Amino acid sequence: MLSSITAAAAASLIAIVTQDQAALRAAPRDSAQQQVLMWQGDSVEIRGERLDYLQVYDHRRERAGFIKASQVRLVRMDPDDAPDSLAVLRFLRDTPGAEALGISYTAAYLKAAPAKQISAEAFDVLGSMAERLARRSTNLQSQLGSNTRPTKQMETTIAAHLEVATYYGVQFKSFEREGRIQLCYDGEAFRRVLAMNANSEQKARAALALTRAECIDPATRPLEKFAIDNWRADVLDRVDTSNLPEFLKNRIKMRKASVWSSIAYQRARKNEDAQAAGNRALLELASVNKEELSDEDKQSYADAGVRVGTARWAAELAINSKSNLQIITSPGAVGETCVHLIETTHDTTRDNKHDIKKPLAKRCTYSVVWTASARANTHGTALSLAVQPMDTWRELWLFRQTSTGWTIDVLPPANTDLNLGYVEFAGWVPATHKMLVAREAKVDGAFKRRFEVVNMETLQTENGADQPGSLSIFYKWQDPMWKHQTVSLR
Repeated sequence: MLSSITAAAAASLIAIVTQDQAALRAAPRDSAQQQVLMWQGDSVEIRGERLDYLQVYDHRRERAGFIKASQVRLVRMDPDDAPDSLAVLRFLRDTPGAEALGISYTAAYLKAAPAKQISAEAFDVLGSMAERLARRSTNLQSQLGSNTRPTKQMETTIAAHLEVATYYGVQFKSFEREGRIQLCYDGEAFRRVLAMNANSEQKARAALALTRAECIDPATRPLEKFAIDNWRADVLDRVDTSNLPEFLKNRIKMRKASVWSSIAYQRARKNEDAQAAGNRALLELASVNKEELSDEDKQSYADAGVRVGTARWAAELAINSKSNLQIITSPGAVGETCVHLIETTHDTTRDNKHDIKKPLAKRCTYSVVWTASARANTHGTALSLAVQPMDTWRELWLFRQTSTGWTIDVLPPANTDLNLGYVEFAGWVPATHKMLVAREAKVDGAFKRRFEVVNMETLQTENGADQPGSLSIFYKWQDPMWKHQTVSLR
């Protein structure tokens, strides 16, 4: 990561540019030809001084010239001066927009300080600024095409700051997510923090930065994703939360809940013990102190809640149903699960007319089928089933008897591309063709939660509300088991 620092800070005295668009000129005059524009964080070698200009050499661009002395700060590279650079780092670490400058000072500090004196603090600061710079770039990309489109100057500045950071060996990775470019810091400084004798807060920040779900490439294969999730869980479990501030404890717990919900899904796909992972996800979510959530953390809490909600059936056990309608699964093609709706009878004198060989309905899927979620209505004319195609998305299959036979309809969490959300059965409305469902999803960057009355014949929502108590029919007929198990009422 820091292989370029030696070249950038080879001299005992360097100048670090503190202003954006500082001109490197051919002569020590304001009217002289402009060689190149420099940005905060750029470092240059000092070769002389004329008037109010410094004669310098820019190793990154391999250009010599003159820059105004007021646009740079002189930094000595002697060990005795390293504490001065560290003091500047502490000032810049939480200064938005000064990330490139802070990374430059970090490079100078790491070059000047004796190895035995370098603590985890410097890498904590470096990682924090690199991550914030990546977030700034991603947030800028998300504004493209919106009503608050960023200016050309903003785009140019961010791109220049990223180039400065890259010159010092800070690496970023990018990929497309939800129609925009997601930029993430590769996290090497945070990995060093975890490997050093860092305090609990430093390790917590490092663990949170390294386990961000949005920084996992969407093209990652399932087996690779499973390995990554297990590594994320291990990193989080290594953080001692006993002495952390309450807000940091909450962030660790929310991240653990999200990670374990993903592990539960992956284990279910591999026919491994998913129940332990599902219980762990529910436990971590339930232990969050909601009284200590900031506005930013409330968004993270909603995110964790939806992720846990998608895989909560991993923690649930099947119940003995009195209905004749049952769900049985069987292997299909490679990786497929076939779902059979069968009809059993408690009358020993009668044969089962619709067993697995002649089911009422059948459908095969590559998704995880949560058989414990099967719920039939009183008349045996409808049955709901939770089916999860990916770790952040769970759908509802509705088996319904019609005049021409049984049909299978799929209700999605939202009418958007597969992103983050779940929909679940919440109750039957007696003597009607209506059912109650709860939906929670992330739509256009915002979390939406709805409790709805759905017409099973048309699959249209007839009524809905943000809270069950605001919808009388929902409040009256909600299923007691659903109310006890769901996380949508958290």
